[in-house]
Amino acid sequence: MMRAVLLACGAAAALGIAPAAPTIVEYVIPRPGNFPHDPTVAKDGSVWYTDQKNSYIGKLDPETGKIVDYPTPTPGSGPHGLVVGPDGSIWYTGQGAGLIGRVNPKTGAIEEYPLPANARNPHTPIFHQGKVWFTDANNNTYGSLDPKTKAVKVYEAPTSGSVPYGIVPAHDGSIWIAHLGTNKLGQVDPATGKLREFVLPDGARPRRLQVGGDGTVWYTDYERSYLGALDPRTGKVREWRSPGEDAGPYGIAIGTDGRIWYCESRTGSMVAFDPKTEKMEVVAIPTPGAIVRHMQTDSTRGRIWLALSGTGRLGKIEVGGVSD
Repeated sequence: MMRAVLLACGAAAALGIAPAAPTIVEYVIPRPGNFPHDPTVAKDGSVWYTDQKNSYIGKLDPETGKIVDYPTPTPGSGPHGLVVGPDGSIWYTGQGAGLIGRVNPKTGAIEEYPLPANARNPHTPIFHQGKVWFTDANNNTYGSLDPKTKAVKVYEAPTSGSVPYGIVPAHDGSIWIAHLGTNKLGQVDPATGKLREFVLPDGARPRRLQVGGDGTVWYTDYERSYLGALDPRTGKVREWRSPGEDAGPYGIAIGTDGRIWYCESRTGSMVAFDPKTEKMEVVAIPTPGAIVRHMQTDSTRGRIWLALSGTGRLGKIEVGGVSD
């Protein structure tokens, strides 16, 4: 089942321009009681997601709307985040069982790798320089799994109670982590695991982040309802107040249209921020009650995919910006 809603662009109308309005398409996940947490996009355009409550890893074919899901071997594994590896394998964090899993996309077979006690609640994974890196928000740690040797390394964040949350790779080879428990972002050297902290404004609580091609680190300040940008070269931070009152900015992605897209978790809206004009456009999520905890850009097809937690759906926004 799909539902598309076209929304008017007030800013464009005021200028007498009539561009195509952002379109949100929703795909309903059929399994009862599902809770999609994170999405990721494979090379063929298929969208994989975690069903945290049912402990399934699902796959959506956007062209047909067909969904196939695979049960994780460990009951109650509570899959949280996931990422596609270079060989097409789907890696996920089993937050409820202290493990990382690997799904063979051709067969659906799943292997699981246990983690040490100080990383027993793995949060968000990325695949970077041949390893699966992850955060553990509950244990103030982050770490890596080497798929070849099965070796796991775990590092403790420098600031106590910093809550390592969102994690992303950067073009310079480093890794960035948002620390939800404090007003800091962390830059990790993957060769040593050492983390350098960058201080944000007082009271900031960064939850998710993305790194642009120019090195700018964009983050959502969940507590203060701001979109923020850090220049790692100077340490300078710029901020823009989110449109919604007590918005709770959460998931974030950089679109192929050049805009920074993020979710206001407390208003049920998506926001698109243009770094050139510093203008924001608000796009309502069609079904009320959705929270986008994580999203991913399909740069090949000019789309952003959303896990619409709370409504049992996945969402797609066609943003364009891809040259033929």
